[in-house]
Amino acid sequence: MSSKKIRSLDDLGRVASQSRHVLTLFSGGLDSTYVLKKLAAFNCKITALSVDVGEGIHRQDLHDIAHQFGATLELVDARQEFATDAVLPAIRAQAKYMGIYPISSSLSRPILARCAVNMARRLGCDTIVHTANQSQNSLRRLNGAIQQLGFTGWFGTPYEFSAISRKDKIEALALGGMTRFQARGISGDANLWCREFESGSLDSPEFFEVPEELFSWTASTMDRPHDGDLTIVFQAGVPVSLNGQELPLLELIARLNRDVGAFGIGRYCGLEHLEFGEKVLEVREAPAAMILMDAARHLETATLNAELLREKISVEQLWVREAIEGRWFGTLREALDSFILRVSQQVSGSVSYRLKAGAAEAYSIKADQPLYLTDRDAWECSVAQQRGRTQLQDMLPVHAQVFA
Repeated sequence: MSSKKIRSLDDLGRVASQSRHVLTLFSGGLDSTYVLKKLAAFNCKITALSVDVGEGIHRQDLHDIAHQFGATLELVDARQEFATDAVLPAIRAQAKYMGIYPISSSLSRPILARCAVNMARRLGCDTIVHTANQSQNSLRRLNGAIQQLGFTGWFGTPYEFSAISRKDKIEALALGGMTRFQARGISGDANLWCREFESGSLDSPEFFEVPEELFSWTASTMDRPHDGDLTIVFQAGVPVSLNGQELPLLELIARLNRDVGAFGIGRYCGLEHLEFGEKVLEVREAPAAMILMDAARHLETATLNAELLREKISVEQLWVREAIEGRWFGTLREALDSFILRVSQQVSGSVSYRLKAGAAEAYSIKADQPLYLTDRDAWECSVAQQRGRTQLQDMLPVHAQVFA
């Protein structure tokens, strides 16, 4: 190994046998549990770190698994950190992949990596292990973030070069008495901003059907409620109020996921590229993301001049590119974020929607410092009068203009 990267199970064994203390990101899923089993065989000191970014944590299950493999479990609630440091900048940046769907793991992975690096430094861990594989863009996002944060120990995933089938992992764990894992076709990832699904029956984009039971926030339009109204208030680019009630960002997002999702709004599908250019299909639900970015854009068009807005739009995809390519803590994304933050200081006001089955129709855009007209006839008369006075002024001799 020419660098301090863990890329295979052989790497994992060599590093674990030399490490003082290994920290592994641990979700309680099959991949992370299998890595715990492998680490336990080397009798190294292990901390299993579970980070909550809004998908929920089953504490007892995590504790039981970690205990079985002799690992110490650490739980970190990073929901507020994720909302403030990742989701809010994403709203301001209109962070959609190729303009199609809201990015998600690109936002959560840097937060997971930062929690892991901070915990590793606090505990004196010289190795950080995660469990992303070759077909998951999380691999370069986690590796990139850990490296950018200056971690000097070993880090990486044994699944980068070691491909093990789900069936083999399940059988290996079952031999040790752990039979909780079952084969499943579709894999998923969730946080407070977005729920996404891939693989299994969603492998081929040429024909796919998404099981309705996968969705939690977006009800089927067959079960839609009556039409409803919704008003979102922004202050300096930050959503602060819903239907007249000021709410913390976490609660506001949760309410929108529930209230907007109830109308079947916020489902997406699209293709995302892997590191070497191949494409994979992903299906998502993100009602709050849909409505918040739409409202933010309406207020931007109401308050920003056209040239500034055009430049912001061009910057947004650069911001997204740096995020999805695993350069979250890089200088370019941080510089782009500073520009976007500065521009967003002008964005204050409210947007009201009428919610219907599968659609959110804006019917009111009110900016605190608007550039829009509210009475075209009055404006045209005013402009005509002003231009008439200017034309008359230009026609007068110079000495007459002094007294005009």
